[in-house]
Amino acid sequence: MRTDQKASHDEQISIQRAQTKDVFGLLGTRSDGRRADELEGLRSKYGTNKITETKKESTFIKFVKNFISLMAILLWVGGAVAFFAGTPELGFAIWLVNIINGLFSFFQENKASKATEALKNMLPSYTRVIRDGQEQKILAEELVPGDIMLVEEGDRISADARLVASTDLQINQAALTGESNPVRKNAEPVSDPDVSRLEFKDMIFTGTTVSSGSGKAVVTKIGMATEFGKIAGLTQSMDEDMSPMQKELNKLTRQISVIAISIGIFFFIAAVLFVDEPMAQAFIFSLGMIVAFIPEGLLPTVTLSLAMGVQRMAKEHALVKKLSSVETLGSTSVICSDKTGTLTQNEMTVNDIWLPGQELKVTGSGYAPKGSVLDQGRKVSANENFDLKLLLSAASLCSNARILPPDKQHTRYTVLGDPTEACLGVAAQKAGLTLKDIETEAPRIRELPFDSTRKRMTTIHQLKSPLDGSSRIACVKGAPKETVESCSQIRVHGKVRSITDDDRQKIMAANDRYARNGLRVLAVAYRGLDHAEGLPAALSAYTPELIEKQMTFTGLVVMVDPPRVEVAAAVKKCHEASIRIIMITGDYGLTAESIARRIGIVQGDHPRVVTGIELGKMSDEQLKDALSDEVIFARVAPEQKYRVVTNLQEMNNVVAVTGDGVNDAPALKKADIGVAMGMTGTDVAKESADMILTDDNFASIVHAVEEGRAVFNNIRKFLLYIFNSNTSEAVPSAAFLFSRGGIPLPLTVMQILSIDLGTDMVPALGLGTELPEKGIMNRPPRKMNDSLLNRRILVKAFLWYGMIEAIIAMAAYFFVNLMHSGSLFQLADSGQIYREATTMTLGAIIFCQIGAVINCRTESQSIFSLNPFGNRLINIGIVTEIVLLCLLSYVPFLHGLFNTAPLSWADWLFLILCPIPVVALEEARKAWIRRKDLRRSSE
Repeated sequence: MRTDQKASHDEQISIQRAQTKDVFGLLGTRSDGRRADELEGLRSKYGTNKITETKKESTFIKFVKNFISLMAILLWVGGAVAFFAGTPELGFAIWLVNIINGLFSFFQENKASKATEALKNMLPSYTRVIRDGQEQKILAEELVPGDIMLVEEGDRISADARLVASTDLQINQAALTGESNPVRKNAEPVSDPDVSRLEFKDMIFTGTTVSSGSGKAVVTKIGMATEFGKIAGLTQSMDEDMSPMQKELNKLTRQISVIAISIGIFFFIAAVLFVDEPMAQAFIFSLGMIVAFIPEGLLPTVTLSLAMGVQRMAKEHALVKKLSSVETLGSTSVICSDKTGTLTQNEMTVNDIWLPGQELKVTGSGYAPKGSVLDQGRKVSANENFDLKLLLSAASLCSNARILPPDKQHTRYTVLGDPTEACLGVAAQKAGLTLKDIETEAPRIRELPFDSTRKRMTTIHQLKSPLDGSSRIACVKGAPKETVESCSQIRVHGKVRSITDDDRQKIMAANDRYARNGLRVLAVAYRGLDHAEGLPAALSAYTPELIEKQMTFTGLVVMVDPPRVEVAAAVKKCHEASIRIIMITGDYGLTAESIARRIGIVQGDHPRVVTGIELGKMSDEQLKDALSDEVIFARVAPEQKYRVVTNLQEMNNVVAVTGDGVNDAPALKKADIGVAMGMTGTDVAKESADMILTDDNFASIVHAVEEGRAVFNNIRKFLLYIFNSNTSEAVPSAAFLFSRGGIPLPLTVMQILSIDLGTDMVPALGLGTELPEKGIMNRPPRKMNDSLLNRRILVKAFLWYGMIEAIIAMAAYFFVNLMHSGSLFQLADSGQIYREATTMTLGAIIFCQIGAVINCRTESQSIFSLNPFGNRLINIGIVTEIVLLCLLSYVPFLHGLFNTAPLSWADWLFLILCPIPVVALEEARKAWIRRKDLRRSSE
């Protein structure tokens, strides 16, 4: 049988479970590799070993789409009509608005993804193979199924392959699983039916790296058919969904378009039928009303609000790549978090040491040798406790890892090798030992590597000072059960005696207690070899069967990847904000549940732990049922993580996903917001994500959620503010129409535009920069159907603020006429008095908006509880409004364009009083709401 890129799953399983001698035949190759005359045909059949990139929509098409939306088309047509009707200044203003909005929209949301390029960069350029019986170095993309591939320490693997030979081979599969601990591999066929494909010990995978050892493997899959390629294909296959904010803005555009067009049609019909206006003039008039109801500053304000959120989040170590992601975080209802490196420190740490008859605690975390060994709170030194010194020395000697101090490239201690082994050396240093001295006193002369059958590793050393009468010893570390079974003696309180069944039971009881809490346990033992019987003279002839027996048990070392210090508080804050956290990890279920319980992710007595094997057997309905309760996902494959996210979204959740590996890329792209780790994350994860945590800290996500919620609230405040003036702009026109011209038009179209495109802009932008309000994280996430522009906003804007402002604006108009004519019924329809009256209407709306922008800073809090200088941009905006009104009133060449006139001191006195009723009435309403909420909470 030959491997086909489209071979069935069963065929692949048969290869992975086949005996080594049968692998070549199953793959249609030979032990001396492919022949040169086969290669062309194989490449024609299977293609090249490359990650291919699918075509996406061009940047030009994306750019054009921003200028042909419903609202954009409406404004293009309106501007053209204004030019033809002889009002080019109006047409120019409308087109300028359209261009600005289109550019803002395009630059805000479009950024080329480089995830595929990052995936390609993870693959090696060259690889070693055996062809025609000769070892060759070839381009990695020239590999074909059936090639014999050679790998050794430091190599990055070029294709999925079945091992046929190995020597002490360990593979770092973090790119595919997210777990950084090296995985031991060998050529023995897999027999366990409940092992996922990424756990096959006889398979090596594209994109992973060789931590140690060497191997020979037959290529089974290349290119996009590999596990790595499947991730790339899944990542590319997704069309990027619109963020909740983008969806809201599109919905808002439709709503506003309907409102604006309806208002325009109404005023057009009214102008023609009631006032007998010419069709062209009626159209210009109605067009002005349409423009008045379009929030021209919406996209600039949204962008500024998001940008300010981005700036504040950057200070909290969250780097946002896409502006709309800020608000998406604010609406997040579920966070799917990786465990290792996000919730935990990704630094294995010795937590406990169990000596026969003595249990010790080890303080400090990570690879920095800072901390102590404590016996019931009392600091213990290895130099005072020989049993402790012996255990830690033996554990450190039986290790190949190196601890590297901080340098120019790394600000923290780092590890070269297996993190589990590294933390043993750190514990020794915390106990007062020096690793260099340990190695000098007992240089290594032989190693018997770990294998999955023995579950032990042994090193042999020549001692400068004999131990138990022997100058040559074997140090052993491994799984407690297998190690204890090989021990005939035990060291207790400095004395060596025969081990009893009771001793074995106590050791395994301690091991089980630690394991139930998700901790990793290693047993440590040693054996003097000077007087051992049956040992050959040559060190090279030493075998595990000869050495690993009649050992002396010294103790257990208990390790954990500790939770980050601030994570528990962050998780609690998420729960208070009604945000669920679901752990999805490549680690084992027991470890995952222990960490989840320690940091508060799960609180029930029996959370469900779903493994990748179990998840593969579940239907979507069963998965959704599991997702409805406390659940942890362990040992999952990349496409399974993607599936979990998809089902959560189908349950109407806004989903954030954290990740750092290649395996996380599909889920990061599928999520409403993908969050990658900046310090430990791969380039692929960072390119697939919307946000990067520069400190890899889960708590930074919580700060980002708070900022996101503030952004949504600020945009609502902006909408409320700009719609306030719409009623006061429309009522003067309605008065003109329904009086059939008896009331001369109190506010012209150009004056309306001076408000919408001039005086309102800076204060509105200021609202977009407001800080999060108190208690914002005590509210649940907004519902999917909770629109930016809802009935409450419309009623408050049009019927509350709007009517207050409209009454004051009309009062200002009549005030000027009254001051000049002495009567409310003698209204000027042209000349200086008329222009002063319209200028007063304009000024009254502007000053009412000053009161409104102050009110809009809070939803229910009194404005007197805020720092009046807390928002500098709003204060600048208020000054700007007054300056613009002065320019419109006192600059002569603007009088003809805007139909304005100079204001008198009496006019200014009237205007200064305008904000008072706006603020006073709103303060009364807020006080009433606070009292009502207080009564409700006390009931």
